[in-house]
Amino acid sequence: MTLKAFRAALLRFADDGAPLYDEDGLLVTGAGPQGWRSVLASGPAAGLLPQWNHVPAEHLPGRILAPGFVDMHIHYPQTDIIGAPAEGLLPWLEKYTFPHESRLSDRAVADEVAGCFLDELARNGVTTALACATSHPASVDALFTAAQQRGLRLMTGKVLQDRHSPDGVRDGTEQSLIDTEALIARWHGVGRLGYAITPRFAPTSTPAQLHGAGEIAARHPGVWIQSHVAENRGEIAWVRELFPQARSYLSVYGDAGLLRERAVYAHCIHLDDADRALMRDTGTVAAVSPTSNLFLGSGFFDYEAADRIGFRYGLASDVGGGTSFSPFLTMRAAYWVGREGATKPGLSLAPGALWWQHTAGAGRALGLGGTAGNLQPGSDADFIVLDPQATPLLARRTAQADSLDELLFAFIVLADDRAVARTVIA
Repeated sequence: MTLKAFRAALLRFADDGAPLYDEDGLLVTGAGPQGWRSVLASGPAAGLLPQWNHVPAEHLPGRILAPGFVDMHIHYPQTDIIGAPAEGLLPWLEKYTFPHESRLSDRAVADEVAGCFLDELARNGVTTALACATSHPASVDALFTAAQQRGLRLMTGKVLQDRHSPDGVRDGTEQSLIDTEALIARWHGVGRLGYAITPRFAPTSTPAQLHGAGEIAARHPGVWIQSHVAENRGEIAWVRELFPQARSYLSVYGDAGLLRERAVYAHCIHLDDADRALMRDTGTVAAVSPTSNLFLGSGFFDYEAADRIGFRYGLASDVGGGTSFSPFLTMRAAYWVGREGATKPGLSLAPGALWWQHTAGAGRALGLGGTAGNLQPGSDADFIVLDPQATPLLARRTAQADSLDELLFAFIVLADDRAVARTVIA
């Protein structure tokens, strides 16, 4: 595999999450141990050029090389319902989500939506995603096939929902578990693809389906688990009625064997400290989805409590409840909601920390630390080329930035997909 080098300003992250920035940086990529391109060297150009001056370098003056973004929770079938108005989560699911998802039983429709979805990820600089499909195996095959063709790192899985769901998306308990096992055998570990066991959320799965999913997870420790928890107070009350013996909504998943490393739960808004400790102790992580939470009026993720208890989290768009594929908008919203109710602006809301939550920190939360979301040696060579002059106001503000925090925050506040000049996948 031919060596390639890129010379521009360079952003990457230290192991403790601190951002590292070189105004004149060099990124060298080549064959990695798994067969796709990885980062061989990164850092100040002056220090690396003596060793790598034999590698032709592409010069990108005025540009910034940054890790590709990691989206920890996104629904590819909901691409077409972004911005659909609704009174809240449950009415939105009934009016928009379920009817649109039923369309993806048709493989041709699923293929078309998958292509559009992956185009949007690339246009917005997202190079790793944990995505939900639908209850139809064809929807999973469509997304995995499209991602494999693009060399993308992507995890997805068939949605499990055998009750409280309309015809067209409701599945059968036994068949849903058979389909899940078959899809794991077909796709997990193929190239850069991974499978995610995906109960939609506790109310739409019978105890038998949840426990069956937990048994599959125990047989396949390398796969991911994804679902939703504690997003909406009405949803929580419904869970209490359906699972009266459970200590909490989160513990419903724990009782089924669905809390562990590589288990990712979206939202995690209305948790108590016992729930947060359970997440920490099991290695379960939260996908923080601020634009979705604002749009559906669900509430705000408690950064202070998460940091105090010490469980991991990262950022997610949650399209289509989320209102944009853009990581800049997600980071912006995280900053807004993170300040709501906070006794003081915490370190989790610093500009570098917000970028970490959507890149290397999200990769680490997904169990992909040292692989996804960073540009340190050994990482996958997934990166974006940022244009600080993409818009007149962004150009004006970044030109006056006196520190790295100011530069990163200018992108958070002012940038959108226009700032992503190029997305490079491995």
